[in-house]
Amino acid sequence: MTANKEQYRAEVTKQFQEKMDYDELLNCMRCGFCLPHCPTYIETDGNEAASPRGRIALMKAVVDGKMEPDEDFEAQLSLCLGCRACEPVCPSGVKYGHLLEEAVDILQQNKEHSMPVKMFRSFLFDHVFPKPERMRQLNGLMWFYQKSGIQKAARTMNLTKIAGGHMAQMERVLPEIPSPRRMKQRPRRVEAEGERKKTVAFFSGCLMDTMFMDTNDETLYLLKKAGCDVVIPEKQNCCGAIHAHSGEKEQAKELAKQNIAAFEEGDYDYIISNAGGCGAVLDEYDHLLKDDPDWSERAKAFAGRVMDISEILYDAGLPPMELDAQIVTFQDSCHLRNVMGTASAPRKLLHQIEGVTFVETAEADRCCGSAGTYNLIEEEMSMQILDHKMENIDRTAATTVVTANPGCLLQMKLGVEREDKTSTMEAVHIVDLLAKAVRYKEEKTGSPV
Repeated sequence: MTANKEQYRAEVTKQFQEKMDYDELLNCMRCGFCLPHCPTYIETDGNEAASPRGRIALMKAVVDGKMEPDEDFEAQLSLCLGCRACEPVCPSGVKYGHLLEEAVDILQQNKEHSMPVKMFRSFLFDHVFPKPERMRQLNGLMWFYQKSGIQKAARTMNLTKIAGGHMAQMERVLPEIPSPRRMKQRPRRVEAEGERKKTVAFFSGCLMDTMFMDTNDETLYLLKKAGCDVVIPEKQNCCGAIHAHSGEKEQAKELAKQNIAAFEEGDYDYIISNAGGCGAVLDEYDHLLKDDPDWSERAKAFAGRVMDISEILYDAGLPPMELDAQIVTFQDSCHLRNVMGTASAPRKLLHQIEGVTFVETAEADRCCGSAGTYNLIEEEMSMQILDHKMENIDRTAATTVVTANPGCLLQMKLGVEREDKTSTMEAVHIVDLLAKAVRYKEEKTGSPV
């Protein structure tokens, strides 16, 4: 082993010993309740190292000095989806997600990346996601690609296949990007329609307010219909989820502070998110900043008001909804279900749509394989998980697959594309489906309801 590797492993071991929550590592009883809920344990035919308790054992072994943080150790942590399905079923309440994020952060902060990787990470984490204007500029380039004829030519000449893997299919499932002008003309307040029931603040997000801006607009429409005044703080930023999950914890903390400060201005009941991944990290700002005396209490107050869009819409109530007869199924967002504890509200809302037959997918609570950038970094495992997911969805005979997170939505669209079912099946965000159902009913009755 080279001196650089020895130095790296010694430093990683030292930081594991200093930073990892040893009590939480000991909290794992190795009971195995997590095993049947872990996608990578299942997909590797019961490889113990690919399970939550196995990875915890590996982390503890590094802390105890019984093993080195070598390539195999890093590979097992990288293979983890971070879906946190192990947490709700753990009798000891082990916060596996917190352990994983700390471990990944230590590894990434000490890793000597190649220059291309270092430049890409810096571009992504430092110069795109934390910079709303640059997010809009990047999406503006994608809009030009779609509208200028370049996309059509690239597809006609099969140029998208040059990227390799499933990137050509990923390109086909990208949503229609809004124009640069539309991305700049964002509302800051929306008034309730009829009697005001609640005043809420809306976390618009970075990807959601650019690439998925239409879904954000439909979110505001539904909140208005549900009797909510909506405030959209102007100084909010990226939630920091992609940073927290990718070993950029300090950046995640800075983004959390920006958002807390932005949402402290104003009087409202809840902070609403329409993306499961964003909502989960917002919900855990109190954990992220627990050791910061200047921010811990402010973070706790912020996190205590975070709520998913489905919860507020179900509680406040939507007008009557209807769609053409169809079978609908729902794919859970892992973080929405496992971190925020929201699973029943989306299903209850879907049951309220006249004309819809809701059929539960087997293992709908199991990760779809998206997991942020996982489907790019761990493509083989991601597609293996997705293929099994689509097998379960096929058994429902659903024509509409509903989810509640942008990454999950793209992954399910990818599943539809891979199975060549774009003419018989669609994947949609729950907000878009609900808004469509409200409008359908209004048009059918001839007046707002």
